[in-house]
Formats: sequence, C-alpha cells, structure tokens
Amino acid sequence: MLAPTPHAGTNADPVTDNVVRLAGLLDVRSVGAARQLLYDVIDRTDGDVVVDLEAVDAIDAAGLGLLVATHRRTQLLGRRLVLRHPVPSVVRILAVTRLHRILSVERTPLPISA
Repeated sequence: MLAPTPHAGTNADPVTDNVVRLAGLLDVRSVGAARQLLYDVIDRTDGDVVVDLEAVDAIDAAGLGLLVATHRRTQLLGRRLVLRHPVPSVVRILAVTRLHRILSVERTPLPISA
C-alpha cells in the first residue's frame, strides 16, 4: 500500500488481487510509486487489471504515460487494463488526448432521476 503524501500523490489500496484504487494526484511526483504498484499487480495476478480512479483528483502527462505504459504491458500478456470510474476532469483529459479510444474506460453510471 502506498502512503499518501501531504501535498499530493497517490494513495493506492489494492481492493482485490487485480483491482487497484488510486487517490489524489497522479502526477510526476507520484507516478513512480503507482508504477511499482501496478506492475507488481500485473506480475502476481492473472486476468484484467482494474484501476479505480474514482478518488483521483487530477492527472498530468506523466500519469497519462503510466496508464499507456501499463496498457501496453497488459496487452503484451494478453490481458487488459480497465480504468474504472474516472472523475469528470480525468474523463475530459482522456477525451482531449483521445486516449479513451485505446484505453478501456468504465464510467460511473449516472443516477436515475424520477
């Protein structure tokens, strides 16, 4: 488990063997620790690797690079990287960079209004 930093960073908590929850900022300062965690999960599990982004406040170019590198690594193993519940700001960045076209993204379902 990664410890959150006072200024920013990722707080990663493996929910199950292949689901990783990240929190805070996924940026140049936190990407190294997040990479180590994700690659460890890839190495010790089978099947898809799910990254829960519900608590990620923002992501920069280094964070996007990590997601692409992790996607490539899982693909080489015949697996998938799935991004679960990204917040609207992260969804916008994925759309602007067109990464939503190559990364598997599970959006948060919209509430049903009566």
